[in-house]
Order: sequence, then structure tokens, then C-alpha cells
Amino acid sequence: MTRKVSLSIKLLCFAIGIYFAGLVSALSAWMYIEKWLSTPLTISDQGYSYELKPGQSLGHLAYALEREQVIDHPRLLRLYARITDLNKIHAGEYFFPKGTTPKILLEKLVKGDVVLHQVTFVEGWTYRQALAALSKVDAVEQHLVGKTEAEQIKLLNIPVNRLEGWIFPDTYTFSRNTSDIEIVQGGYQKMLAVLNAEWEKRAPNLPYKSAYEALIMASIIERETGHHSERDQIAGVFVRRLQQGMKLQTDPTVIYGMGERYQGRIRRADLEEATIYNTYVIQGLPPTPISLPSEASIRAALNPAPGKALYFVAKGDGTSEFSETLAEHNQAVRRYQLQRRSDYRSAPPPAN
Repeated sequence: MTRKVSLSIKLLCFAIGIYFAGLVSALSAWMYIEKWLSTPLTISDQGYSYELKPGQSLGHLAYALEREQVIDHPRLLRLYARITDLNKIHAGEYFFPKGTTPKILLEKLVKGDVVLHQVTFVEGWTYRQALAALSKVDAVEQHLVGKTEAEQIKLLNIPVNRLEGWIFPDTYTFSRNTSDIEIVQGGYQKMLAVLNAEWEKRAPNLPYKSAYEALIMASIIERETGHHSERDQIAGVFVRRLQQGMKLQTDPTVIYGMGERYQGRIRRADLEEATIYNTYVIQGLPPTPISLPSEASIRAALNPAPGKALYFVAKGDGTSEFSETLAEHNQAVRRYQLQRRSDYRSAPPPAN
């Protein structure tokens, strides 16, 4: 009986010894993993870029990084991801700077912390210029370039007859393989939201039949404004002209109507040419916007400054001279246009 008890005690001690040995081994393994997870990967000062395509797994990335000699234990990365439930990663383009550890790499993949690209549509650009800028961004999936305007409108699925003026000028941020359709649709939605919001706050007794006419006016203001502080004054001149039945007589509409024929100079024959955009010839607004107007120009078109001025001329320093009568205007033209100073400019100098 005594021998049996002694044997049981020995077996129990042996089992406990195995348990603790296994426990120590497991703890040592986990400590090794923790240390490895915090050790920077083999990445140069320039960093490392990788695009994980849709449908590719963490294992695909891990072994690709091993082939590139960036990571040394791809299976360890997969094991840790499974244990910690961090294996739900997002496809996309990633950039890993020098100093990135396996743990940081995994966290970026789980968060979908992908590289973001940008394109800027400048206030006063035409839709054509905006689309050209978008076509030069290699991260964008191109569908619109080379299509007719009617085909583009169909692809975009937006309820307009012409695209000019409908894309809000702004900087757009997106991930690689975002389509140009998505970006332009976003620009349209933003323009629509801004226009509708400003239309609701418009001044009374404006000569517009619709918000679209206000958008057309805003696009003209955008192209005529040399200094941002004068938008509402220029809007006031144009609104009073419409109210009094006068022609707008604004050069940017002539230039837009000339298209590629415009080479930096307007001749008298151009001012007399009967096109649908020549506001020296037509009465009222042109049929479409002539540029992408800013929110400030839309607001000015819908809230013009009060006053009596019916004319304005560029002074050569980026600002304008406003006049109430044609005689005053002609005098200002002689002063600022016919005798241009050597440092004449249509816009203010850039800020230092």
C-alpha cells in the first residue's frame, strides 16, 4: 500500500513537472513572438510599397514580403493574426516606412490604412480641364476619357444635359483604383448640395428663373473676378444689367465660345461673332456655365452687393474700377487699359 502511494506521488510530480515545463516553454514562445512583433522589418529609408489586390489573403502578402526579404517569419505573422483575430485585412495600396514592425504592419492592414491620392479641380477651370487633370493621375481607373459628353453623362448617371459648371472645384482624396466616375459623381453631388443650400438663402428679386441660371452667373463671376473681395460687387453689376435689359458684355463668355480658337487675344471680329456664348451679341445669360464656380462665387451670384454701378474695368493691380455711367467707365478704360503700366496684371500678386 505504501509503495502504491509513493508511486502515485511520483507520477503526480512528473505530470506537474511536464505541465510547468510546457507552461515555461509556451511563455518563452510567446515572449519570442512579442519581441519579434516589435522588431522593425527589413525596410530601407525609402520605405516599402505593396498593393494587396481584392481577394488576396494575409498569407499571400506574408510570403510575398518574405520573397522580398522584408519579413523573416511569414507563418508567425499568420499565426499571430489568427490567435488575435486580426486576420480580416483590407485590399489596397499600402506604404510601410522604415521602422515598421510586424505588429504595425498588421494593424495597418486591419484598419485599411491605405495610401491616399489627390486631385485638385481649380476654381474657374472648365470641366474639360478638370477631366484632363484627373486623367493624369495614374491611381485613377479611367472610364470617361475619350468618351463623348453624352456618353459621359450616361456613365455618370446624373440628371444634367451638359456637364460644364456642375463639378465642384475642390481637392478630392481617394485610394488607388477609384474610378473617375466616382470622383466626378462626388464633385457633382457636392456642387448640387452647395448650390441648393445657397439658393435657399438667396436675396429677393433676383433675375434668375432657376438655380441653374444662378450657377451660370456664378461661373461668369468666377472668370471675371481678379480679387476675391470683389465677387459680390461684380455680381451686382451683372444682376443690374440683367434687370435693366442690358447685355452682359463679358469677355470670358466670348473666350469660352471661341474654344480652342482662343490664343490669348480677343479681336473685334470675335466680339461681333454671333455665337450662343457671346454676351456682346446675345441678350441675357449664355446657355450653360463657362467654368467651375467656387462656393464664394455662387454665394455672390445669389447675394449681389447693392449699388448703382453698371460697369467695371481691371485696374492692373488685380482689382477693378466700378462706374455708374458709361462716361465714367470710358474714362476708367482710358486710364487703366489704353495706357497700361508695365507691371499690369489682371489678378493680385501672390502672397509672400
